Amino acid sequence: MTPKLKNRLSIVCGIFVAVIATCFIYVRTHPLVFNESFWGHGHCIVGGGESLSTYAHDHFGRFPYHTNGYGDALVMLDSGWDASLTGPCYNTAVFTRVRRTGENAPESEFGRVYVQALSETNDPEIALMFDKVPTPGGDHCHLLSRLFAPLSREVWTIGSARKVIHERDWPAFSKKQIGLLVAAGIEPEQAEQYYFENSKK
Repeated sequence: MTPKLKNRLSIVCGIFVAVIATCFIYVRTHPLVFNESFWGHGHCIVGGGESLSTYAHDHFGRFPYHTNGYGDALVMLDSGWDASLTGPCYNTAVFTRVRRTGENAPESEFGRVYVQALSETNDPEIALMFDKVPTPGGDHCHLLSRLFAPLSREVWTIGSARKVIHERDWPAFSKKQIGLLVAAGIEPEQAEQYYFENSKK
């Protein structure tokens, strides 16, 4: 191999290593892009919403309720896919642990907020469940499209609609939803708590 060819090979190898290193660093520093939703529906909110609807159909139109909070209410569901009840950047460990030990389910370990004390007769526009953490395009946005998608949260309404709310629109959406909850009979403090609850992220 001539010195000139060796020099070119060294340059190509250097570029290749630099590209790989850059890609590795990008993936590591963008966990909201490259999370469990990158390849597919890691937390399909439709499955969770349908589980809530099934429960309501079996309980005179009332969605699950638990005095210990919405975490315990979600554990009451037998969805077959617990990941649909918790959102991006969270896992299902809490379901496994709570069902095994019988302990209370901390709301802080759930990636989706579930709004309790509602029924199918309430306003269909009310968000029954929504993501705590905004991610690029939400859980239904996959592969390279996540690189360019705006931060969004997925929402499931009482009317069985899946919505994707961009983070820039979240403050206005939250304000409207709090008003709808108060109109439905939920105390203002509780309504606000649902929307201002801190996530782990």
